[in-house]
Amino acid sequence: MKLSTVLAATMFLSVVSLAAALPATATDSPSTDNSVSNVRIVRLSEVRGTVQVDRAIGRGFEPAVTNLPIIEQSKVQTGTGVAEIEFEDNSTLRIGPDSMVEFPQLGRTATGATTSTVRLAKGTAYASLMKSRTDEFTLLFGNRKLTLPPGAHIRLTITQDKATLAVLAGPLRIDESAGTLEVRKKQTVTFDLTDHNEPMIAKNIGSAPLDQWDKQAAEYHARAAAFGAFNSPYAYGLSDMAYYGAFHMSSSCGLMWRPYFASAAWDPYSNGAWAWYPNSGYSWVSPYPWGWTPYHYGSWAFCPNTGWGWAPGGAWNGLRNVTGGPTQKPGPKPIGPPKPVRPPKPVHPPRPGQPTILAVNTKPLVRSGIASLTAFQFRRDSAGLGIPRQTLGKLNKLSEHVVSRGVASTPIYLAGPRSSPPMPVRGGTNRSANTGHVMPTMHRGYAPSAPAQSGSSGGMRGASPSASSVSMPSSSAHASAPSSGGGGSHH
Repeated sequence: MKLSTVLAATMFLSVVSLAAALPATATDSPSTDNSVSNVRIVRLSEVRGTVQVDRAIGRGFEPAVTNLPIIEQSKVQTGTGVAEIEFEDNSTLRIGPDSMVEFPQLGRTATGATTSTVRLAKGTAYASLMKSRTDEFTLLFGNRKLTLPPGAHIRLTITQDKATLAVLAGPLRIDESAGTLEVRKKQTVTFDLTDHNEPMIAKNIGSAPLDQWDKQAAEYHARAAAFGAFNSPYAYGLSDMAYYGAFHMSSSCGLMWRPYFASAAWDPYSNGAWAWYPNSGYSWVSPYPWGWTPYHYGSWAFCPNTGWGWAPGGAWNGLRNVTGGPTQKPGPKPIGPPKPVRPPKPVHPPRPGQPTILAVNTKPLVRSGIASLTAFQFRRDSAGLGIPRQTLGKLNKLSEHVVSRGVASTPIYLAGPRSSPPMPVRGGTNRSANTGHVMPTMHRGYAPSAPAQSGSSGGMRGASPSASSVSMPSSSAHASAPSSGGGGSHH
């Protein structure tokens, strides 16, 4: 095994081997239950399309952004969009279009175990749990209460007065007034939320348009599940760090993690937002898809001839995640280095009518994205922003090319999943959990039905920065910092 690989693995283990006693400060207010603390945050890890969040700060629903901390009593709702919430152990909750979930409890016991209660108020939600032995996850819908066991993976859809629960990985034991229901993997149970009929079990499950998105996301996060063996309470965000960047060894600065598609001129605090939380003040929110762990743990430092890099160390910080400025690593002073500037934190709480999420764009925000119907464009200093998870393959070689040349494109095609016909259930028929929305999947290369263009190899090629954009559904839409009249422009 290469030394660089061993060093990178060692560094990542140091990230996840945080002591279980590290405080994750989410709020200064203790829970009324002496055995459970609500000093806890979870991560809004993916935002596509129209998504809003009510952070229980008295302002109602506001536009959501990726990496926004979710606290107890928060709500997340979607319009023509989807969202994902990631918990500390890499367990995830995904919600489809026209859906709403509530978080009545996000607690932590005296032993360090987490207690999460999520209510699906409407629409569709997928829950994929890691095989934790101590954490508790409770799902509420209608007047039902379901405790999901470790390793469970379910799809729940509420339509009018019915709830359909598909067990993608199980089994589940569901307590009902008439007794306990045993629902195995690949089975579906339909609940009458008016309680006029007993639950009905089908021995198979129907497909839904978002199943492929859910499957890919669950597999993506499962790759970081091995870190859970080190009993770290804060493994969330590591999947994105592993995909969107890598550790590099520098002769003058040692081993540092850097995002792909970032030159030495890029810095970690040029773009983002300040989000207000009443009991904790302003919390820094990064727009980058990997921008969770490096802004709540460890520190950023500038390395000559390399640029900004991150290294683990210190305590985990929850909402109060900006306590000091970036530093410059020891070594020769570079010529004209970027100054370690961190945007000043707002001094006063937002007044009535003022926004509670304040955009920061001290430099133009650079984003990679779809350049045409058949091409995806990567841009230098986008630092991964706009690049979909895993569907474009490994990013390291692409990153080297883009940092050197500034911009490059690769051929792509979009494909949407098909739904299955209705499936029979005991006592009637159960419609497949189709919502009418199709989540397209981006693939690198050429569509199977379309021959490759003459003279093209299917690899990466140079592209003009002025390539025209098209308006179309995209799986690369990570929400960035909200726009601000005085901020930098997108390009």
